[in-house]
Amino acid sequence: MAETTERVLHLLGLLQQRPVWTGPALAERLGVTTRSIRRDVERLRALGYPVHATQGIGGGYQLGRGRGLPPLLLDNAEAVAVAVSLRMAAGGTVSGASEAALRTLAKLDQVMPPKLRSEVRAIHAATQTLDSGMATVDGDALLQLARAVRDTVRVRFAYESRDKTPSARTVEPVGLVATGRRWYLMAYDVDRDDWRTFRLDRMTRVAPTTWRFREREHEDPAAYVQRAVASAAYRFQARIVVRAPLKEVAERTSVRSVVLTAIDDDTTLLEAGAETLYGLAFHLSFLGWEFEVQEPAELRTALTEMGGRAIRAAGGTGES
Repeated sequence: MAETTERVLHLLGLLQQRPVWTGPALAERLGVTTRSIRRDVERLRALGYPVHATQGIGGGYQLGRGRGLPPLLLDNAEAVAVAVSLRMAAGGTVSGASEAALRTLAKLDQVMPPKLRSEVRAIHAATQTLDSGMATVDGDALLQLARAVRDTVRVRFAYESRDKTPSARTVEPVGLVATGRRWYLMAYDVDRDDWRTFRLDRMTRVAPTTWRFREREHEDPAAYVQRAVASAAYRFQARIVVRAPLKEVAERTSVRSVVLTAIDDDTTLLEAGAETLYGLAFHLSFLGWEFEVQEPAELRTALTEMGGRAIRAAGGTGES
């Protein structure tokens, strides 16, 4: 029975990954017969999942949209985790999520045993959140972009660049990335014939098209967005060799501001961007390790000037 349940859950996961699956393709992925697939589909339907089946060329199984969500079975730890996450969502980065979270919490609170309800409230009472300048994005736009990534369809939207310049974009989206403060989309810009990252809070009038595209070769969206956020958008880009292991450097830096690569067990390449070289020089000095600037040369000048001022402030005889 446990094996059957696990297979049905795996089937549900596959149906969520693409619009249509043929019976033979599902049977091959799950290592069963097409007859078993038909039985498992009926089990999903009995649980409330609207699985549609069509015959002929281009037909297959498709997970449809139902009138409501099927029932969820949660153990105590899962129920507490869901409730706490919903409470935190009230201050999240997706517009409308706070209202939806509160409505869901009200429903969950009604069926929660008193002991679990008190645990959730104790965690909430002991927790405070700080406003960190998070940019709010439209929840409907986020869902439309997620579906476009899943279904490999082009998307059109209006976009405002960093300098407030408006433009109309048509893109082939491949991934959404959340940095904690903002949401980004990695996509191939059709008109500019190149890969780009887009901040969701700068998008308006998001409209998926019916144009399906064949996904191009690309790097991992998270790595691409991290590099773009950390350096590409800034006036200066720097490469610094830090005399410390990658793990230790990562503990003192943020993925939103630097890209780290291990050179060897004791040395790390740090790539970062900045609007001012003096700000970057300060943060490098703050790390507390020896380092060597590979580029730009102007950063070495800024470090020399800062070092001289620091020596003079300490009563030394640094050169002016």
